[in-house]
Amino acid sequence: MSGMPTTQLGTGGPEVGAQGLGCMGMSFAYGPTDADEARATLERALELGVTLYDTADAYGMGENEKFLSPFVKAHRDELVIATKFALSIPPEDPTKRIIRNDAPYIREAVDASLRRLDIDVIDLYYMHRRDPDVPIEETVGVMAELVAAGKVKHLGLSEVTGSELRAAQAVHPIAAVQSEWSLFSRDIEEGVVPAAAELGVALVPYSPLGRGFLTGSFVNADKDLSADDFRRQQPRFTGDNAAANAALLEPVHAVADAHGASLGQIALAWVQQRAGVHGLPVVPIPGTRKRTRVEENAAATRITLTDDELALLEPIAAKVAGDRYPDMSFTSAGRE
Repeated sequence: MSGMPTTQLGTGGPEVGAQGLGCMGMSFAYGPTDADEARATLERALELGVTLYDTADAYGMGENEKFLSPFVKAHRDELVIATKFALSIPPEDPTKRIIRNDAPYIREAVDASLRRLDIDVIDLYYMHRRDPDVPIEETVGVMAELVAAGKVKHLGLSEVTGSELRAAQAVHPIAAVQSEWSLFSRDIEEGVVPAAAELGVALVPYSPLGRGFLTGSFVNADKDLSADDFRRQQPRFTGDNAAANAALLEPVHAVADAHGASLGQIALAWVQQRAGVHGLPVVPIPGTRKRTRVEENAAATRITLTDDELALLEPIAAKVAGDRYPDMSFTSAGRE
């Protein structure tokens, strides 16, 4: 097994490898996939010390959970499986989001996820997105019932504000908050991160590689990615924004050269070092479908950036052109 460090997800939460794996792209959102290579990637990640595996019922309308099921069952005692409820994406309009936080829906959703994963209990269950019309205390109250019923071990929230996190924590302990956090996306540092640090809640950054943009794997989504790739809908990866943002990678290249590392490894090292900066557990979940990438990503846990390097990277986020999503109302930043 690997020497990857471990960390605890929140007060009383599970112990996991310091880097997790986002599994969405294995069956959803990022164009064609190779199922055999994706399965091999899951196994290789575990060998490297990755123990937190992240999915959601929205990923491929449940197909991602089904895809992960054999792997999860084969290694049930070695890993932490996280999934989510509350969000659905209509196939006829992938730009649209339907969000539900009501009690009947949650009870139905958890049972459906348990069936697709074919397991008895979900280790970490997230509210994927927030419906502002349903009090968060009510939603977390229902989630707490799932813990009492033995269907869920730990609770998480995604894209909540600092005040929403505080309200939720007053109802039931929250192990983790999942939000976008990277060199390109730092809006959560305003309210969410301080609240999480204060409450003893872990941060699980999704898209720590800027959906691949920070690795240099593509420059303009319209030109470089397949027609069914989700990133073609995101403002910062298309048109003039894409060209402006590609230029921001120059200091990342400089730091990568100094370490003999890839751009992605520097981006991950930066996210990982937020733990020390802000005083809370941070477990990024970069997504990949390839063994070579998961090996590269895991190696980033051994990179430490100097103060001078961190200072060089500091100005990037403030210069990024374009929002994270076409509609930011579904994010914590849209409600802060």
